[in-house]
Amino acid sequence: MLQITNTLTGKKEEFKPLVNDQVTLYVCGVTPYDKAHLGHGRVYVMFDVLYRLLQFLGYKVIYCRNITDIDDKLLKKAEVEFGDKQQYKKVADKFIHLFNQELQQLQCKTPDHEPRVTENMPEIITFISELVKKGHAYQVEGNVYFHIPSFSSYGKLSKHKVQDLRAGQRIKVDERKKDPLDFALWKAEGKGTFFESPWGAGRPGWHIECSALAKKCLGPQIDIHAGGRDLIFPHHENEIAQSEALHEKLFANYWMHIGLVQINKEKMSKSLGNFFTLEQILNKFDPMVLRYYFLTHHYKSPLDFSLDDLQAAQKSYQKLIRTFENIKCSETISYKEIQDSPVVLKMLDFLLDDLNTPGMFGVLFVHLDFLQNNQKQACLVKSFLSKILGLELKPLPQKEIEITQEIQKLLAQREKARAEKDYKKADEIRDKLRQLGFDIQDKKNE
Repeated sequence: MLQITNTLTGKKEEFKPLVNDQVTLYVCGVTPYDKAHLGHGRVYVMFDVLYRLLQFLGYKVIYCRNITDIDDKLLKKAEVEFGDKQQYKKVADKFIHLFNQELQQLQCKTPDHEPRVTENMPEIITFISELVKKGHAYQVEGNVYFHIPSFSSYGKLSKHKVQDLRAGQRIKVDERKKDPLDFALWKAEGKGTFFESPWGAGRPGWHIECSALAKKCLGPQIDIHAGGRDLIFPHHENEIAQSEALHEKLFANYWMHIGLVQINKEKMSKSLGNFFTLEQILNKFDPMVLRYYFLTHHYKSPLDFSLDDLQAAQKSYQKLIRTFENIKCSETISYKEIQDSPVVLKMLDFLLDDLNTPGMFGVLFVHLDFLQNNQKQACLVKSFLSKILGLELKPLPQKEIEITQEIQKLLAQREKARAEKDYKKADEIRDKLRQLGFDIQDKKNE
């Protein structure tokens, strides 16, 4: 039986769906105001494996992943790029297209539902209206806020106490709110802009969309809700408040969260200069190498990313390719078929234990010699890796190295620093080039 760690209880629990043989899975999607980064890639690869595993186990899985195509960040980007925040759709469309291309490269299956916020405004407005009617939300000057004191279980997911949150507030309190912690469900905008509502023109707050879209696509109560650890608070906590206040039942039975991607033990961040987009990495490494790299780490743990580790993962993945590339077999495999494979059964045991992919690969590498001499067993393992892990196991194409203008500029700056004997600056630029995937070897003077 599948066991997963439930953030809500803090325990590893046996998975039991609300409806026999059916699973509803909701994963928070992207806000497409910029290129997707490694953290996005990790989240969607890991939950793609969960999706595949649940299907393999015989469940009919209904998978929903939303798209936040209107948001403060999108409006700001539209203002910068087009001089008009109303052009946010152009920004969203551009990055949604790129994001979908990258997930296809990573062999992530397309969810059953990919609702965009802007295309589901009636459902969002109805949800907010019902919260207002039940006394959980109130309107002030065209804005609508969720009243946190109306929901006594607030903080149960993140384990935050309301009184501690109030005491720890560092931002100026909006005096229009009944409580400093109340959060926006609807944001007022100028007349004739964005979307009309009972409270005037405006747009939804961030948290309400997932409650409304989950209800529309999966129902008022779902099996699994998932995302990155950074969403536990406030986003997922607020989703619970909204949905459970309205429906008076548990919103999601299981909450799963992926560990953050870090660079040198720090959270990946543009401001720290340690930010990697999927595009940057996929320009230098095959998508299957990146997918494999993600899967060699347990989903709950932080991932301390480095290009050296990714290079090592590529060598490890190439070893698997050499083992399986000449084995011809079906890409499909059933639960019944693997009963004849002790290796696959051991691999499956690790996956059933809270998606322990590192443990699963441990089993695989221990048995590589055995598999090289047993084509039938190797065929079952290869099919399992393809169907459940999404690994193609095809020879990697050789990529041409592109020396971009940015790289050329850095190389010129480094040569200038060396000529001026500013070796500290030269070393700093070399480290930056290494982060971008270029190893610089200096020749000794003759």
